[in-house]
Amino acid sequence: MKQTFYKYQGTGNDFVMIDNRQQTFDKNNTKHVALLCDRRFGIGADGLILLENHDDVDFKMVYYNADGNQSSMCGNGGRCLVAFAKQLGVIKDKAVFEAIDGLHHATIEGDIVKLQMVDVDTVEKYEDHVFLDTGSPHHVQFENQIEAFDIKAEGSKIRYGSPYNEAGSNVNFVKKLNDQTFTVRTYERGVEDETLSCGTGATAVALAMHAINETTDHLITLQVQGGELQVSFELEDGLYKNVWLIGSAKLVFKGTI
Repeated sequence: MKQTFYKYQGTGNDFVMIDNRQQTFDKNNTKHVALLCDRRFGIGADGLILLENHDDVDFKMVYYNADGNQSSMCGNGGRCLVAFAKQLGVIKDKAVFEAIDGLHHATIEGDIVKLQMVDVDTVEKYEDHVFLDTGSPHHVQFENQIEAFDIKAEGSKIRYGSPYNEAGSNVNFVKKLNDQTFTVRTYERGVEDETLSCGTGATAVALAMHAINETTDHLITLQVQGGELQVSFELEDGLYKNVWLIGSAKLVFKGTI
């Protein structure tokens, strides 16, 4: 059976996109999803995303990690899905869609997609790191030698270590450039490697840096391996709200497999 797909990337975080409004895709076949994401034997991607119909909002997002398993929220994937929905004619310049962590609002202008993320009311501060959930769990810590740092080796130790254990956490290493700008490199669970960008990770870093007083700004620039993202937010009574992830999302190619 031939499968039509679209390949999108958001600051180097790449995804296989499939229009599943007719419910033709086998969502329980994890091996097939993993094959499609395989960079040698398949299309190659950090994850696979299905766009599906929804009764009350514009569409539904179903997200799989590269290992074939459904996973928690993916910020760059959500932004790419908005661009995909526009290409399909499902939306024009704004959207409301449902993901695993609830409803998301988004706008699109050119190739810039702004995606509203979940509110965050808990930022756990430790001596050497910060932990918070921005739709996906994220460990955040400083690393001044970030350019030469072995992200895969060190990230995997933290990802599987205590207290995260079996469930695991994404791991972000951060270097401060100035009060508004930070360099970020991310090890993603499910991909089990460094990715060129991570949207929920960039969001987590922005909020973490504000929470530990490394910045007082409410618009933070994150330099990732695949480009640049921005995160804006408001803080009210300990609640980070009106959180927006901003960056490019582009079609790479369309094909059949």
